[in-house]
Amino acid sequence: MTTFQNLLVEIEDFIATLTINRPEKMNALNRQTLEELEQFLEQVKKDEQVRGVLLTGAGNKAFVAGADLKEIQNLDEEGAIAFARFGQALFSKIENFPKPIIALVNGYALGGGCELAMACHFRLASENARFGQPEINLGIIPGYGGTQRLPRLVGKGRALELLLTGDMIDAQEALRMGLVNHVTPPERLMDEGKKILRKITVKGAIAVASILEAVHSGLEQSIEKAMEIEALHFGRVCNTEDKTEGIQAFFEKRQPQFKGR
Repeated sequence: MTTFQNLLVEIEDFIATLTINRPEKMNALNRQTLEELEQFLEQVKKDEQVRGVLLTGAGNKAFVAGADLKEIQNLDEEGAIAFARFGQALFSKIENFPKPIIALVNGYALGGGCELAMACHFRLASENARFGQPEINLGIIPGYGGTQRLPRLVGKGRALELLLTGDMIDAQEALRMGLVNHVTPPERLMDEGKKILRKITVKGAIAVASILEAVHSGLEQSIEKAMEIEALHFGRVCNTEDKTEGIQAFFEKRQPQFKGR
């Protein structure tokens, strides 16, 4: 695994813990950090020792407090479009990643930080987490998918209120809205994330990847097309050694030993 300047990576028990490590900048996402995140995804995608990722921010104040405003300040229209498209493409890679990526939101998740959390497969928040898309306060709008993922997660009306007011919400409100799956005390956030991810990493890797792809691919399709996507994935997993092992283990009343084949 590459050593990064703005990311910390720990791998243990098939779980990669990835920490955005710019605490002096509230872990703001500059270009280098995004490029390093892209490199990390490419390496982990091929790494058989990693079956899932926990994504968090360094320190106890911020998950990611936003994009680096110094890089946005002097953008013209053409540069801003390129800036947005780069971030959108990267966050789509996270959303489409074949291994589960769980955001552990340990503080402020604002702007690009909220967008990064929403790109993950689901989210856990500490009690001191805060979420928001405050771009409207700067005379701009979200550029890394915030106007699209937020309404898909919490509904159009609630999303528009947050996007148009720039207001922040706390962890409990995020839970009520469906933006996060669980809220924990700060000191338990990492342990809870590992507990959930360990439940997933012992499953068959092909089945896990198939569920992730089927849900994401089918969500915006008609129900008929989505069902066909599901049927194709069902056929794929039924043609694996993991399926044979899983069913045999069920009949033998033992834990299956999946091999990702």
